Amino acid sequence: ERREGSRGAALRRGLVEPGYTAMGDCTADNCNADWNEVLTNMDPYGWGYYGIAFGLGLSVVGAAWGIWLTGSSLVGAAVKAPRIRSKNLISVIFCEATAIYGVILAIILLSKMTTPKNFSDVMPDDFDYAQWYFAGYSLFTSGLSVGLTNIASGISVGVAGSSCALADAQDSSLFVKILIVEIFASALGIFGIIVGIIQSNNAQYPS
Repeated sequence: ERREGSRGAALRRGLVEPGYTAMGDCTADNCNADWNEVLTNMDPYGWGYYGIAFGLGLSVVGAAWGIWLTGSSLVGAAVKAPRIRSKNLISVIFCEATAIYGVILAIILLSKMTTPKNFSDVMPDDFDYAQWYFAGYSLFTSGLSVGLTNIASGISVGVAGSSCALADAQDSSLFVKILIVEIFASALGIFGIIVGIIQSNNAQYPS
């Protein structure tokens, strides 16, 4: 008689016995009943580091995307109009600024990632769970909002910088006019980092 493996037995048992999982009996301790419970069971320290990763990572993606858009047009247009090379590098600098905003935010958020003095399997009765979760969610949303703002700002600056290089190659009088558009596009990243810093201002993990 062929013996059934433990995984197969668990799967077969799950088909005939509702509430049984391959990890064991489904109880309140090992099952996530809804998304609220799933999110609540995630470590607040993890939320904080996710926010730092999103804030820095998306900002760098936005900067790289913008530099790619601007640089490709700048190099191509400079073949026919070499005079545009130097002054159009300011568009690349505006794109790079979005990555700098992400680095600044990541440093600020990292300074708030304080760990408890003592670790224990059992939390003390007076442990401030509300502040614990608030800090995690606050740092996560702060990093995510800044990251999304900077990726939008980087792409916007890149498209405007690409157009600026092509327009400048055709008519040098258009450079300053389109540069103003880039400045407003770059300001979006500044708005994002200001709001992100305010969001994380009261985030402090309990000690």
